[in-house]
Amino acid sequence: MVQEQKTEEEKYKERIVRILDEDIEGAMRIYAGLAKIKGISWSMANAICKKLKIDKNRKVGSLTDAEVKKISNFIKNPEIPSFIFNRRFDFETGKQRYLTGTDLELQKEFDIKRLKKIKSYRGIRHSAGLPVRGQRTKSHFRKNKKKGAGIKRKVKKPEGEK
Repeated sequence: MVQEQKTEEEKYKERIVRILDEDIEGAMRIYAGLAKIKGISWSMANAICKKLKIDKNRKVGSLTDAEVKKISNFIKNPEIPSFIFNRRFDFETGKQRYLTGTDLELQKEFDIKRLKKIKSYRGIRHSAGLPVRGQRTKSHFRKNKKKGAGIKRKVKKPEGEK
C-alpha cells in the first residue's frame, strides 16, 4: 500500500502539465503552480481553486486532462469578483478583462507606447528611462554606464617591473 502511494507520487513528479502555454512541474502544488503562470496572482490562483472546487494542496501532476481544460477555460472567462481582475477598466473597450501570458505583456507594451505618443508625464519618464511613480532620483536609478569623474584607471605595469 505504501509503495503504491510512492509510485503514484513519483509519477506526478515526472509529469509536466501545460496550462496556457506555461509548463508546470508535476511535483508542485496546484496553488503554487497556477501562480507561476504570468498574470495569475496568488489571489487569482486561490479563486480558481475555490470556484472549481479543486484542492489547493493537490499536486499538479495528479490533474486529469479534463481538469486542465476546465482550469484553462475558467482563466480565459473568469467568473470572479471585480477586485481580482488585473485590468478592471480596459482603455479601448471600457470593460473588465483578465489577461495572462503574452496578452498581458503586449497590452502593457501598448499602454506604454500610448503614453509616449500622447507625451504624458508618465510617457516622458518612460522614454527617458527614469522612475515613473514619483520615486527619488538623487541616490537611486543611476545607470552606471560611464566611469564617474575623478576615478582613475589602473595603469598596467610592464612585465619586467614589480
